[in-house]
Amino acid sequence: MNEYIISCCTPIDTSMEWVEQKKVYPCYFHLSLGTDEYIDDFEQSITTDEIYRRMLAGERSKTSQVNVQEYEDHFRKFFNEGKDIIHVTLSGGISGTYNSARIAADNLREEFPDRKIFIIDSIGATGGYALLVDKMCDLRDEGMGIDELAAWAEERKHYIQSWFFTSDLKFLIMGGRVSKASGFIGNVLNICPLLEICYDGSLKTREKIRTKKKVMERILKKMEETADDRLMYSDKCFINQAGCLEDGEKMAAMIAERFPNLKGGKPSLFKVGPTISCHTGPGTIAVFWWGDRRIED
Repeated sequence: MNEYIISCCTPIDTSMEWVEQKKVYPCYFHLSLGTDEYIDDFEQSITTDEIYRRMLAGERSKTSQVNVQEYEDHFRKFFNEGKDIIHVTLSGGISGTYNSARIAADNLREEFPDRKIFIIDSIGATGGYALLVDKMCDLRDEGMGIDELAAWAEERKHYIQSWFFTSDLKFLIMGGRVSKASGFIGNVLNICPLLEICYDGSLKTREKIRTKKKVMERILKKMEETADDRLMYSDKCFINQAGCLEDGEKMAAMIAERFPNLKGGKPSLFKVGPTISCHTGPGTIAVFWWGDRRIED
C-alpha cells in the first residue's frame, strides 16, 4: 500500500497544534485589512481579535483562496516524496477553492502518472470541515487505504450537522447575507438568525429567533433531534466561537450536560479563524456534530 497524506485549507479553523497532532498538511488562505495583507496561518500572522478590532474601526476586509499555482506547489512536494494525496477543501458552496484544487490536481496527473490524488469538497466550513478531517485522520491511522477513505469521505460528509448563529448582524449585512432593512429590524428586535450549511455546502438562514438564550436552546434541540443515537450520542462535537468565548463555553456546557456520552466528555472549543472571521465579524457561534443526512433543498 502506497503511503498517503491528508491535507486541507486553513479555514478548517482549528489550530497549528491540532493539524500537527493529526498529521494534516494545510494550504494557506489569504486576507487583507485596509492596505495590509496577511496569510491565514492559524493566527500566527494576525489574530482574530486584531481583525475584529480593525473591522469594527471601519477597515475593509477581504479574503482570497489558495490559487492553482499554490496548490500545484503544495501537491508536488508530496508527489516528489512518493506519497499520494487526499486534499479536503472548504465548501465549494461558499468558495471557489474546490475548483482550483481540482485544476491543480489535473495539471499534475500527467507529470506524476503513478501517483494518486483525490480532491474532496467538504461541503463544510470551520468546525464542520474539521470534524470530517478529524474522522478521516482516525481512519487513516487505523489503516484504511486511500481509495476506501476517499469513498468514505464523499459519502459521510453529508452526515455532519452544521448550525450557526450570530448575535451581531452588522457583518452579515455588509456581506450581503442579510438586507439592510432586515438587519436594522433584527438588531432592534434582538434577533439572532439561525443558519445551516446545507446539502450543497451553501449557507442558508433557517430561522429568525429572538434572543441569544433562545437560539442556543434551539441549537441544543436540533442536536437532540438529529444527532446519531439522539441523546445517547457518543461521537465528537466541535464548537467555534468568534470573539465570544463566554458564549462558546456556555454552549459547550449545555451540550455536555445534555449529552453525557459525548466523546471526550465535552465539545472541543475552537476559534473561528481569520478567513471566516473577515466575513462573520465577532459574535458568531457555530456547532457541529455527526447526525442525520442533510436534506437536499
